[in-house]
Amino acid sequence: MRHKILCALLTAGILLCGCGGQNDNPGPILPEDKTLSGTDLPSTDNSYNSNIQIVVEDDTQPPREGMVRSRLTNEWVDAETAETRPIAVMVPNESAAIPHYNLSKASILYEANVESRITRLMAVYEDWEDLVRIGNIRSARTYYAYWAFEWDAFFVHFGGPFYINDLMAEEDTENIDGLSQDSSAFYRSKDRQNPHNVYTDGKKLLERIEKHHYSLSYRGLTDETHFRFATKAEPNALTQYDGSAPNATYIDMSGCYPLTRCYFEFNEEDGLYYRFQHLSGASDEPHTDATGEQLSFKNVIVQYTKQEALDENGYLVLQCHDSTRDGWFFTNGKGIHVNWEKDSDYGPTRYYDDNGDEITLNTGKTMICIVNENDSFTFR
Repeated sequence: MRHKILCALLTAGILLCGCGGQNDNPGPILPEDKTLSGTDLPSTDNSYNSNIQIVVEDDTQPPREGMVRSRLTNEWVDAETAETRPIAVMVPNESAAIPHYNLSKASILYEANVESRITRLMAVYEDWEDLVRIGNIRSARTYYAYWAFEWDAFFVHFGGPFYINDLMAEEDTENIDGLSQDSSAFYRSKDRQNPHNVYTDGKKLLERIEKHHYSLSYRGLTDETHFRFATKAEPNALTQYDGSAPNATYIDMSGCYPLTRCYFEFNEEDGLYYRFQHLSGASDEPHTDATGEQLSFKNVIVQYTKQEALDENGYLVLQCHDSTRDGWFFTNGKGIHVNWEKDSDYGPTRYYDDNGDEITLNTGKTMICIVNENDSFTFR
């Protein structure tokens, strides 16, 4: 089912408003006040036709024998890494919680609102067993677990509200919880105050996984192919969408995440989107982890969801299973409107273009911004 969004072509960018599954919002509104559908964006406007340098690399052969394509990024990885289930770690994203440790090594990063408009991250790692320090780590929410399930990941968290209890107790749920018998997998540092000082490492997690007799190999609960990927040798430049893929070299998410006010800037030299935040009050603050490495992504997905508060504390429920919501997909300095669907707990969230075809991501890391259907963001 195709849904429309309301957007205005402004000097600063294109304003995008999320639509609910049953809403009938108009399409983009141009300066002439002419309303068009999402696929009828004018090809004569420079903002849709500007040439953007595309980085091409020859990645047709593995760097060494025995390497295979990663399920998460399509990069070449050792076969043992590809066959090992990832971990999905709950990470706070507040000023008192930064810098994070080894966050830049995550293959996929999710962000969504929790109570009081705070955002929390979920970092999905492969090749995690040798990571020395991971975190810091905070409590879980049910919706993050459903995204972790898509990757058959070990769900790593430090407790959570009672709303998560039933889901964590299900037979197929394999989690490592610092407020349970798994406390030995976590430790507190002295460099910051509680509750922002909880960490783990790959060795400790592996010990608990073995103690639980969890399988390190994929259990067959998820689709073997999650994302569709283009190679670096033949990247997806979104040119197949003619005039319906506007330039997107700056993506401002502050309308959806008003406390972190994060944004992404596209770098044509390496073809990556670099993440910035405003947590300390600075106007131009790169989001770096403790190593000083700035978070960067080849793909950025914005996914609208229906969200409701569960109680007076503001705990949220997000509709993770749906077939009637939309969003946007950004890569190589351009973007397209998409629709998404997820039809089971362990089934993948799949994204489709306005022609009904599943999108093709580019090889590399992916940032997935989960946003309220009533919030807005801008890009240009």
